[in-house]
Amino acid sequence: MYIPWSEVQLVVAIANSGSLSKAARALRITQPTVSRRLAELEATLGEPRFVRTVDGTAAPAFGERVLEPARRMAEHAAELESVAAGAEARPRGTVRLTAPPGLAHDLVAPLAARARAQLPDVQLEVISTTQYLDLARREADVALRFQPLSRPDSRRALVAVASFDDPVVAYASRAYVATLPRGYTMSDVAWVGWSPSHDHLPPNPQLAARIPGFRPSFASDDFLVQLRAAEAGVGAIILTGMREHFAMPTQLVRLALDFGKMVSPVHLICARGSLAIPRVRAVTDLLASELAIAARACRAR
Repeated sequence: MYIPWSEVQLVVAIANSGSLSKAARALRITQPTVSRRLAELEATLGEPRFVRTVDGTAAPAFGERVLEPARRMAEHAAELESVAAGAEARPRGTVRLTAPPGLAHDLVAPLAARARAQLPDVQLEVISTTQYLDLARREADVALRFQPLSRPDSRRALVAVASFDDPVVAYASRAYVATLPRGYTMSDVAWVGWSPSHDHLPPNPQLAARIPGFRPSFASDDFLVQLRAAEAGVGAIILTGMREHFAMPTQLVRLALDFGKMVSPVHLICARGSLAIPRVRAVTDLLASELAIAARACRAR
């Protein structure tokens, strides 16, 4: 039985995202189109690929058996696209970069102007998210992550292009700093952090390890809301120390807190095959170079 590649992509997108609406956004089509195409595919095969639940979609036993070869096809298709794109004469086209919101805001956005100047034919598309996108299947081309590669990642041919130790630095508004007692410590500070749904993300675990009974005084699942709260004087926020290298205007000032050797490792990751694409290689080289300079500047302070 012939199954068009577009329908294989549909199945993989639904399985990876867990819902028809998220799959529609990933494929850049409408949800009714996803529903219609899925219904047509299930009618052709004679069995449902997914069952609808209150939380989204789930694959039944037959659907799980279909998913594994579908995912392998997706990986091979991404590899084929990488090889074909490697024929570019010079870097041009779109590079999708995914990063946690704090890194996207403090590091990637300021670097965009430099990337534009050095790579005028490359369009940088930044996906700011706390979720991992699958680099092997080209959901993104390059990633900045806090976590290092795991063994399953390595088997999927991902490579850590570079890693940096980003110093932990606390910032707050001048008005809030003025309210702190002389000789204040971390326990004296009202911290802005992640809400319980994102409690595993830095800096919540690091602060919890150093402050008994730690709980953010203000919490949100949105980084920009956290940043705005810190600017409004609600409390202090942990930001990347490398941000100071890019000298972006800010209303916040550094707190006089010594975090010792506490750092947040940042890893620049790419699919090995994607590095053969000139535009992807050019962007990763630029990021690796600029972040290495920023990391050295931090160590010299």
